[in-house]
Amino acid sequence: MNFSSKLLENIVYEISQLPGIGRRSALRLAIHILKENPAKINSLLDSIENFKTKIIFCHKCHNISDSEICDICLNPNRDSSQICVVQDIRDVMAIENTNQFHGNYHVLNGIISPIDGIGPQDLTISSLIEKVKSEKVKEVIFALSATMEGDTTTFYINKKISKFDIIISTIARGVPIGDEIEYADEVTLGRSILQRVPFSSST
Repeated sequence: MNFSSKLLENIVYEISQLPGIGRRSALRLAIHILKENPAKINSLLDSIENFKTKIIFCHKCHNISDSEICDICLNPNRDSSQICVVQDIRDVMAIENTNQFHGNYHVLNGIISPIDGIGPQDLTISSLIEKVKSEKVKEVIFALSATMEGDTTTFYINKKISKFDIIISTIARGVPIGDEIEYADEVTLGRSILQRVPFSSST
């Protein structure tokens, strides 16, 4: 692309660094920003700054929250003996939309991916192990994507927690192999939660 303005080129480059946005889409967004009401743009900038600087990760489950303990962990109607292990906030939202799971979550904030330089030490695995060790956890449900990285993460955590007297299960493979949890439809995902199977027999 040949740009008539260095400022335009810079903002297109920065926007195109966002996931799923190419340079043409970035250009459309940049032009939209240019034409938009300045008050709306300032509101957007304020929202981005507040999100980046004020967001908190729940001290118990590592979900994104506005306070030290998220609403899900604080809810007395949730079954704290059930822990659903997910990759990130998008998976929590997807499962919550099914209305089929009433336990608590543990957000890893990623999955093991050697090719991306992400190891177990980069995730919240150690706090999950401590949770299983010290709290009254009866079941850990793996709800990670059916990809090589997701399976690797599941196997690794399973080896770490299998010595404890708990049920270890994984969501049923109604979620197609290679698919991401967040893209599964609510009915399929809900059934996968309800029809979860013991982890050892699912491999």
